[in-house]
Amino acid sequence: MTQKASKLVIVTEKVLLNKVAKIIDEVGATGYTVVAAGGKGSRGVRSSGQPAVGDTYTNVKFEVLTPSREMAVQISDEVAKQFFEDYSGISYVCDVMEVLHAHKF
Repeated sequence: MTQKASKLVIVTEKVLLNKVAKIIDEVGATGYTVVAAGGKGSRGVRSSGQPAVGDTYTNVKFEVLTPSREMAVQISDEVAKQFFEDYSGISYVCDVMEVLHAHKF
């Protein structure tokens, strides 16, 4: 069984990990994946390596499969509203053609 879905990707500062995860849960997504991320953007270069003071200055990338584009946008809008004025971050939505093993979704 397969199902169509939307994939929301959020890249932001690791210090926000728990706060972003809470928003994802509160909106009703069934889960997410988080990985370390690095790169360059409008706020400069961010490393996924070992910074000098702990790892507070690294980025994370969330990938969230949602059953609707509306849910993905709702999560993205809330994260942006709460954090993107003061912290680096970007989010985007992709259409997913099919989710395999959709019974777990």
